[in-house]
Amino acid sequence: MSDLSRARVLITGAGGFIGSHVVEAFLTAGATVAAMVRYTSTGHRGHLDHSGEALAAERSGQLRIALGDVTDPFQMDTVVAGHDIVVHMAALIGIPHSCVAPASHHAVNAGGTLNILEASRRHGVSRVIVTSTSEVYGTAQTVPMDESHPLCPHSPYAASKIAADQLALSFHRAYGLPVMILRPFNTYGPRQSRRAVIPTILAQVLAGVKTIEIGNLTPRRDMTFVEDTARAFVLAAAAEGLEGETVHFGSGEALSIGEIAEHCLRTVGSDARVVAVAERERTADLEVDHLECDASKAKRTLGWEPRVSLDEGLRRTADHLRAHPEGDRVGEYAV
Repeated sequence: MSDLSRARVLITGAGGFIGSHVVEAFLTAGATVAAMVRYTSTGHRGHLDHSGEALAAERSGQLRIALGDVTDPFQMDTVVAGHDIVVHMAALIGIPHSCVAPASHHAVNAGGTLNILEASRRHGVSRVIVTSTSEVYGTAQTVPMDESHPLCPHSPYAASKIAADQLALSFHRAYGLPVMILRPFNTYGPRQSRRAVIPTILAQVLAGVKTIEIGNLTPRRDMTFVEDTARAFVLAAAAEGLEGETVHFGSGEALSIGEIAEHCLRTVGSDARVVAVAERERTADLEVDHLECDASKAKRTLGWEPRVSLDEGLRRTADHLRAHPEGDRVGEYAV
């Protein structure tokens, strides 16, 4: 479906960090969007409650927000009905938490994906995009990492995402469901939880802290600004001929956490000192040492390349943190 202006799109995990940006990107593309947000007794709808674009689209009727839970197969059958495209982003994402609650992560990430796939099959959805993660690869065995890199999960979270991916591909093979896997490497930007490394550093610097405490400084990560990530989802929804395919994307450059921290300090003109604190480190068994994306397939099949440099992305992230000193407080059950 190359023209999204008439598309009816369902996005799960829509209230989360990446999900809210994906909602905005589809609205900009002209799609009519149903944004599914996990129900809580507070009635909060995650970041969509603070998105001017989303609130305006809701008033105009271009956006409808549904509250629910992907682990409920009956509700998912109802929610999916009537949509052309399903972008499945809902996930339980805490890596350390997955080690103490692996069944919860499996129920949401694998079980929830199964419910979305079955509902999409029943209702004849024309494109299903299942969101994966570079964590499925574990530490790089070869660099840069293309889509054929071996899967080696370091956590129950990563294993649950592999299960979700394989379920999606099996539905394509067994039933012909037009599904594809979109696998972003590390994403950062406005609205990201302050538990993530870049907001952690920037928030401390902006608060005037002179000694910035973070975990291990040596792991290397491939960072993509969230608007570039969101654009990949729109391109994937419009692309033809990607059924049964996995496409991942990233900047193609891996920087150490220490190097990323130095970029953060330069962005805001800080002379703070960055130190590694053992209490903030992941255990050695959980840590992924190196992620570095080969995004050539994304360029070839989607026409996707990153547009926002790291320094520009950090500046925009710092501006957001200045404008929201109280922080972005949403649940963890979202992407």
